[in-house]
Amino acid sequence: MKSSSNVFRPTAGKSPPKRNRKSIALALALAFLCVCGTELAFCSYFAPALFQKVTGPVVQPVVEAVQAVKSQMDLWRFRRRRDFAVIAIVGAAGEYFTPRPVPFPDPPQVTPLPVIPEVPPKAPAITEFLEKDDGTFLTGGKIPCVYYNQTDEAWRDKPYGYDTIGPYGCGPTAMSIVISSMTSQKMDPAQMAQWAYEHGYWCSGSGSYLTIVEETCKAFSLDCILDKQCTAAALREHLNGGGFAIALMGPGHFASNGHFIVLHGSAPSGEVLIADSNSRENSLALWDPQFILDEAAASNGDGVRIWLISSPES
Repeated sequence: MKSSSNVFRPTAGKSPPKRNRKSIALALALAFLCVCGTELAFCSYFAPALFQKVTGPVVQPVVEAVQAVKSQMDLWRFRRRRDFAVIAIVGAAGEYFTPRPVPFPDPPQVTPLPVIPEVPPKAPAITEFLEKDDGTFLTGGKIPCVYYNQTDEAWRDKPYGYDTIGPYGCGPTAMSIVISSMTSQKMDPAQMAQWAYEHGYWCSGSGSYLTIVEETCKAFSLDCILDKQCTAAALREHLNGGGFAIALMGPGHFASNGHFIVLHGSAPSGEVLIADSNSRENSLALWDPQFILDEAAASNGDGVRIWLISSPES
């Protein structure tokens, strides 16, 4: 039989345990919060003005406190960044003003430029073409030589009798050079070809008769002598005195058949200057006078065909 001292007997009139009271209080608080939260939720949706009036006194201090804390945090961040920037600037300035040795590079090894000898000026050409408003001239003689080319498009297809000036007009072109250079009258190849045809100096299919030289000079008041025994020395002397000459070149360097050329001067070295109405290149070259005489020799052995032309006033 158990002893009565070991039997639990509740004490009459005592309060329930404290744990039970706390649980009941917590449940009541949660219920209150739920009811209040529900009412506030309905109020915020259906009566916003009333919700603002009820919650404003509570919410506004919280919002202001949060904003104050945020402002303090922003100010702290700013001051921290400023302090770090000042430290960096001071450190960089100290490093900048610290004297350091500056290494200078070795002077470059400069290779001197080679000494280029001065090129002497080119000697002026003995004869050259000179373009002017009133025509083309060859220089180098005592008087300027008016130059015409029989193949110039201005008259190459113009008539010389029943032929044309291009292939057959060396005679009238040579005479137009002489007349235009030694007289005050200017006659181009087309004008001279017409004049020569009208006076009977055109030779059909062959160019011109030899009489074209002496008769044209006579018509324009120039002295003309056919010197069949002309020598190189006599030819140079005549040209150096301001005279012109016409040579009828046989087959050779200038043409395959007969070809009239004009001689208008002499170079200091003894060569002669020519005006070839069929070649500008030939007209710029210097020619040995004996070479000209050899090619101007008549094929029948009757001396050379050189006409020495001068002005009566010279």
